[in-house]
Amino acid sequence: MSSINNNEYACSRRAFISKGMLASGALLLGGHGLVRGLETYNKPNSKIAGVQVGTITYSYRSMPHTVEQLLQYITDSGISAVELMGDSVEAYAGKPTGKDQVAAWRANVGMEKFKEIRKMFDRAGVRIYAFKPDALGTNNTDAEIEYALKVGKVLGAASVTVEIPKNPEHSQRLGNLAAKHKVYIGYHNHTQGNDQAWITALSQSPYNSINLDCGHYIAAGGNNTKESLLAFIEANHKRITSFHMKDRQTKDKGAANLPWGEGDTPIKEILNLLKTKKYKIPASIELEYPIPEGSNAVTEVKRCLEYARRALEG
Repeated sequence: MSSINNNEYACSRRAFISKGMLASGALLLGGHGLVRGLETYNKPNSKIAGVQVGTITYSYRSMPHTVEQLLQYITDSGISAVELMGDSVEAYAGKPTGKDQVAAWRANVGMEKFKEIRKMFDRAGVRIYAFKPDALGTNNTDAEIEYALKVGKVLGAASVTVEIPKNPEHSQRLGNLAAKHKVYIGYHNHTQGNDQAWITALSQSPYNSINLDCGHYIAAGGNNTKESLLAFIEANHKRITSFHMKDRQTKDKGAANLPWGEGDTPIKEILNLLKTKKYKIPASIELEYPIPEGSNAVTEVKRCLEYARRALEG
């Protein structure tokens, strides 16, 4: 090769490298699409056909769970949104072990540790849409209840969840405090849940809402049927802040919790109702059926998620 050709080759090679470096820089600095792609790489995504499928962290109760461990289980399950139980959250924030100290701690604790949890979950690509602390009962002080609402807001949750109170005075109290903080209280049903169960609470405050457990609803039997459940969702979707999804048999069959697809809860129909109507209500996988030998909670949550994916994409 001549010296002229050598010089031309060197110049061409330098130009090629220079252009490549400029193009890469443009993509990284100005090409926001690539940057977004890098930020979301390998993060979970359980929003399927517009429906946010999540889980309640109660699903991992069979496994040791600090907040950090829970987050790993969630992402390993492919889940990108959660209802977060309170125990691990409060332990991370330094809740005292003595029961007589808890109320005072809740009334005075700062929000810094809860902000850390929010950032931790955000970085992992997991949104916290609901928070379930053991701080909303009749024996809890107003300061504890307000603490729960403030923590929920800091975590990014639209609602905090609790069982439907037997005493309407308590749902009035909760509703008043929820309105003050503009965080919803999502009332959860067990088998006492029917179409009338939430009427009083919903009438007391616009911040009283429904955390509808579809499996428990079906297991109650009586007038609670697949058809009545779907009709209830349509009629009340504006007041439902989240679902709990499990597959239970009807009462006359034994009301057992079963792997998804083996019970009587109309999971496919509910998910496709959300898809068709574009209801923005998170559907939480709540793993309650017995975990098969050789499996674990992460594997079974993934199994439920894949069932949901097939239902929504099929």
